[in-house]
Amino acid sequence: MNDATNSYSWREALLIYTRKKVLVLSLLGFSAGLPFLLVFSTLTAWLRDEGVERTAIGFFAWVGLTYSIKVFWAPVVDRLQLPLLHGLLGQRRSWIFLGQLGIASGLALMSLMNPQQSLVNIALAALLVAFSSSTQDVALDAFRIESAPDEEQGALSASYIFGYRLALLVSGAGALYLADIHSWSLAYLGMAALVGVCMLATLWADEPLHRTAEEQRRMDAQMVDEVMGRPMHLHERSVWQRQLLGAVICPFLEFVRRFGSFAFVLLLFIAVFRLSDIAMGVMANPFYLDLGYSKSEIASVAKLFGFFMTIAGSALCGVLVLRFGLLRPLMLGAVMVASTNLLFAVLAGLQTDGPPALVWLALVISADNLSGGIASTAFVAYLSSLTHRSYTATQYALFSSLMTLPGKFLSGFSGWVVDTSGYPQFFVIAAALGIPAILLVAVLMHVERQKA
Repeated sequence: MNDATNSYSWREALLIYTRKKVLVLSLLGFSAGLPFLLVFSTLTAWLRDEGVERTAIGFFAWVGLTYSIKVFWAPVVDRLQLPLLHGLLGQRRSWIFLGQLGIASGLALMSLMNPQQSLVNIALAALLVAFSSSTQDVALDAFRIESAPDEEQGALSASYIFGYRLALLVSGAGALYLADIHSWSLAYLGMAALVGVCMLATLWADEPLHRTAEEQRRMDAQMVDEVMGRPMHLHERSVWQRQLLGAVICPFLEFVRRFGSFAFVLLLFIAVFRLSDIAMGVMANPFYLDLGYSKSEIASVAKLFGFFMTIAGSALCGVLVLRFGLLRPLMLGAVMVASTNLLFAVLAGLQTDGPPALVWLALVISADNLSGGIASTAFVAYLSSLTHRSYTATQYALFSSLMTLPGKFLSGFSGWVVDTSGYPQFFVIAAALGIPAILLVAVLMHVERQKA
């Protein structure tokens, strides 16, 4: 959490992107992002194209629940050593490799099925992809955090986000293009083949250092004794009690013990930081269409052009974190995300007889994606700094689940706000939702100054 200015020169900060561990994170970020749309919007496009009823398509959204509940099996990923694979790859890479194997298998199975004849089987294969993907995410987040010190997490996060965003383009626009010129089966088989390439990146990566099993057991026992206020003799307890306390209870106890009552302020901050952009994001595409822009214009500006602006923001933030620490780029991102929502309100006010000039859309989307790249990279780096190196997988899974749930809940009311109040008022409200995040970053900066 140290926000002191670091000793990296601008040249050293830029050259961080040439290091092997940063390049590896780009490839693994691609592996993490590739399956996401293939069980969401790309899958729904396939199902609808095959004539599946919208009601049935809606049920497929439940597949995505696996990403929100991964915290429940994160302790297993954190501790369980996989037979054979652990000896070959280590704790983190073995689970990443297993997740990739499940993703590739699920996508290959989906490519062999016809939605009209095997809808239930496609749902089961999609569930395998989503479960394997969320499991890969747990191990990959731990791998990223353990691969570098806090001051380099911004660069690793930027590299990861670049790979992730590129994968979204491939699994979104790329899969649709393949399906259009050939078939959906070829599109999904091609995506499965790309996961195979990502598996090579896992083999190329270096396993980060870990505590030995004995060191971990001693730390768990010490943690339980400190929290309970008396010796609990963890080593004398049954295997299931040791595993439950060490793998499931200790990660949460350690976080609360380390930060005390301030831990609840941190959890509140995690819950509210993305409220503004998640609430706005649901209505973005309907807003562009209602302004009168064509789908091709939206695709060119919002998707392709926006992609490069997001990557630019992420790369810039990685350098800023190296130069100035975590909290100042975090504040910059929080202020920019809230402010750019106001630009959408301005854009809505420019509509007269037709859509505003395309340059206005490009400027607003540029600002929005640039700010989103800065904010998301700084936020991921900050969350990484909050984890303890002995419980990275479980603690980060908790944080990543918490950071999206409130925003997803509130975003469900976004259409109602637009219908009752209009787009300008909606975007002003979305901007206001960013104020708690700004205030809480200010609190974090104040606490950090007091420690210095």
